[in-house]
Amino acid sequence: MTYKRFEDLPVWQEAMRLAHGVYNLAENPKFKISFSLRDQIERSSMSVSDNIAEGFERGTTNELLAFLYIARGSAGETRSKLCFMEKRPSLANFKSEIADLKSIAESCSRQIRGWADSLQNSDIKGTRHLNDRVRDESEQKQRAAALQKRLLQNLPPGHPLRNDAEARRII
Repeated sequence: MTYKRFEDLPVWQEAMRLAHGVYNLAENPKFKISFSLRDQIERSSMSVSDNIAEGFERGTTNELLAFLYIARGSAGETRSKLCFMEKRPSLANFKSEIADLKSIAESCSRQIRGWADSLQNSDIKGTRHLNDRVRDESEQKQRAAALQKRLLQNLPPGHPLRNDAEARRII
């Protein structure tokens, strides 16, 4: 699936869920942490979605990758601060909320890692490099892959080519 706006990306939406969760927790009057820790965790949690958005808008795969790794680092930084908070006796009443936020941060990290891994193995240089020739070649490859998939699906079950395609998850 191709996304045209970063707001539609599931990983960006998850990162926003993390940031909102951190802000909601930090704004709770009973949640007492130092100003500097609050500032740092709010900044690191917002940095996840911000870097996903910035990388997405840059227009090249290499720049997107760089920003995805920054976003992943920010998710790790947020999780590290949550681990610290989880062990603070004064925050014992918030263990459940903190654990939920850690889980969301881990989800962001996993999604970003998966996306980055797929981009590293991609021939796509990014929208900034697209021209009519590149678009035509890409569409031709997609049509050829779709045709190959349809042909393989029409083979009878148990056919060696169909078995191979199923094993490679082509069909």
